[in-house]
Amino acid sequence: MEKILVIQTAFIGDAILTLPMIQKLKEKFSGSEIHVLCIPETQDIFDASPVVDNSIIIDKKNQQRSLFSLLKFINGIKKKNFTQIYSPHRSFRSSLIVKFSGVKNTFGFSNSSFSFFYKNLIQYDKFAHEVQRNFKLAGFSYNSHDWKIKPDLNLSGIAVQALEEIFVNYNAETRIYAIAPGSVWNTKKYPAEYFEKIISYLVEENKFVVLVGGETDKDLCKKLAAKFDQSVVSVAGKISLIQSAALLKKCEILISNDSAPTHLGIAAGIPVLTIYCSTVPAFGFYPYTEGSGFISFDELNCKPCGIHGHEKCPIGTFECGFKLKPDSVILKMKEMLNVRNQEM
Repeated sequence: MEKILVIQTAFIGDAILTLPMIQKLKEKFSGSEIHVLCIPETQDIFDASPVVDNSIIIDKKNQQRSLFSLLKFINGIKKKNFTQIYSPHRSFRSSLIVKFSGVKNTFGFSNSSFSFFYKNLIQYDKFAHEVQRNFKLAGFSYNSHDWKIKPDLNLSGIAVQALEEIFVNYNAETRIYAIAPGSVWNTKKYPAEYFEKIISYLVEENKFVVLVGGETDKDLCKKLAAKFDQSVVSVAGKISLIQSAALLKKCEILISNDSAPTHLGIAAGIPVLTIYCSTVPAFGFYPYTEGSGFISFDELNCKPCGIHGHEKCPIGTFECGFKLKPDSVILKMKEMLNVRNQEM
């Protein structure tokens, strides 16, 4: 029996996009144990995966911050006697764990820090989707369609506030639309006033709108919700990641920035419309499940200005956001839902 460790200590979106690879590993090595090394912020994701046997937490900001505490942590990993390690994460810390883990069969990307610590190196394809890159890491071949595997989360029994409590005037025939207006990076955030116009359109169409996000998105979502009546509510910072996924399953569509909620919507199995401001889909993090899509204003010499985004626009114009008008987003959303309704 194989005892496999997957190292993914990046943030929420990367964690979700690691799940399809883990699901394939579980298929290949039936009866194996799969453990995931992750950060506290993503533990809920891996704990909700039906194919992950155990999550191992590394607290990079606190308990394992120093080199001494990291080496002590690695010694604990070594004692677990893993037979294989796959590391989509490419940091020096991850490579150090691999080096001193005592595991001989290790897999990492060619652009990992200290890549020579890995036994097997896989070429990192910056033009592929992250799911495709992870499949290559684990040695899985794919064609143009069969890589599009939905990240599987066990959401049965997840307690979320009843919709009647969230929306005062809710009834079974009301369509719910989810919007995630936040991001860690400011240049990934579609302008708040543009989101307001999209919400206004939905309210005029008698839709209910739920604003989703984490603790850092709480103020933005609260301000947007305050501009409308009880048909717009914010749950940002009020429910967990897994509860958010369970809520999204009840929504018609999610409109999101290029940020973690995009991937949570994919895991929930609903259409996702991702808005790209300073980044581009070619980086490999676009929504790929059936019925999903993206929109981006690309007629700019300055775009993309970075793979992660910035605190503020490097040239002070933020044209990548302002030139992508709300009417264009609304039209794209309607087209996506029309196609979906025709196929149902």
